[in-house]
Amino acid sequence: MTNKLNVQGTEITILKIKTEDYICLTDMLKAKDGDFFITDLLRNRNTLEYIGIWEKFNNPDFNYGEFAIIRNSAGLNNFKISVKEFVERTGAICIQAKAGRYGGTYAHKDIAFEFACPSRNACTNSTKSPFSR
Repeated sequence: MTNKLNVQGTEITILKIKTEDYICLTDMLKAKDGDFFITDLLRNRNTLEYIGIWEKFNNPDFNYGEFAIIRNSAGLNNFKISVKEFVERTGAICIQAKAGRYGGTYAHKDIAFEFACPSRNACTNSTKSPFSR
């Protein structure tokens, strides 16, 4: 099931996978200025650390050994990995590449919010994390 969310004039697709909301990062990029690609997200060591922690709490089948190899390569000039390859190698569930109708790169809402607000304070005027309850 899909829903659309309008954020500052850009429609962003929300896909329900099992019981969780996954937000289309591809749609989010349409609203961003500059040359940034989804693959750049997975090149960043801080992002990978965040994904690793998220997977630790949410995915008992996550392949930490393979993840450690990828994380250690992050930040190197020659390092690049696609979402599809990342998911195949690690068994990650927080991010997915979909083809066809509603195609694009989707991330669990926790990861998508981190993508949108990497400083965790960029979307708020406080020191409180947007993930706090």
